Formats: sequence, C-alpha cells, structure tokens
Amino acid sequence: MIVSITGLPGSGKTTVRNALAEQLGFKRYSMGDVFGKLALKHGLTIGEFNTFAIGKPEIDHEVDNYQTEIASKEDNFIIDGRLSWHFIPQSFKVFLDVDLTEAAKRIFAAIQTDRASRSDEPNYSSAAEVETAIRTRLAADNTRYQALYGVDYLNHSNYDLVIDTTKIPANEVVSTILAALPRP
Repeated sequence: MIVSITGLPGSGKTTVRNALAEQLGFKRYSMGDVFGKLALKHGLTIGEFNTFAIGKPEIDHEVDNYQTEIASKEDNFIIDGRLSWHFIPQSFKVFLDVDLTEAAKRIFAAIQTDRASRSDEPNYSSAAEVETAIRTRLAADNTRYQALYGVDYLNHSNYDLVIDTTKIPANEVVSTILAALPRP
C-alpha cells in the first residue's frame, strides 16, 4: 500500500507522514525535501526557487521522475508531495487542508524554533509575512502544475480523503487516515 499526502503548507504533512509511517512500519519520502535541496543547491529559498522553476519544466520533471521511480520499485511507503497523488495514481490519496492564517502561524513558529532545519525558508519577520508568501507560493505552484500537467492539485475531488487540520491535533489526523485506509 502507498499513501500519498498532499496539502497546504503548514497543514502538518511532515508530522502526519512521519507518524503514519511509524504506525504502519512504512518507509517515508518527502518531495518537499527534494525540492528544498534543489533550492539550496541553486542558492535560493523555497519561494525563490518556485519562481525560478516557472518556465523550467526540467526542474519539476526531476522531482516527478524521482517519485515515479520510487513507486515503480517499492510498496508500503508514505510520500508527501504536491503532485504525488498524480504521479502515483495507485496510492491512497490524502489532502490536508488548513486555514492559511493558522498555517502561517505554524510555519513562523517552526522557523523560529528550528532555523537550521528550515534553511530553505527565508527569515520572515512575522506570521503575516509568511501568510503572504504562502498565498504567492500556492498561486505559483498551481499555475505551474496547470501548465505542465493540466492538473489542479488544490481540487479536493482528486483525493480519497480530505481533512481540515486547522483545529485537529496530528494524532487525530493520523487516526482518521488509518480508519479510512482500504483493507486488504
């Protein structure tokens, strides 16, 4: 079984992916980490790299090919990525939604707490600045994915399960996913 987790920035994708993988004993992969490493390789923040990637489909294809390859060789893993649901159509597709003001607060707090692990993010001065960056990033990502693949990753009908994580702790999100997974 493969579970793909997509969602808005700050919705808890990483936390949920890790907890779900732990519960199921599955490997875990993050396309955001792959994209972030590419951004750092180019000396850019994740937001700058998203803008840089517009009109450079080879960047997206590198990430897309990586996840397609994983799915062709492995089973029993959790993957989070904006388009993992699209490139791994046999996966159980989960979308984590969140209020963007809450998402911005979460991301700002995470950056303040652990700057080293969030080195692909700029030094924001406030949660409001993070929220503006999120909105810009969502628009840029969706425009790019529409142009490259003709898909709207924000369309909830693409997913088997949609969960609004704004007021739900991660352990409840994981329990909801576990309860919804197809049984063999």
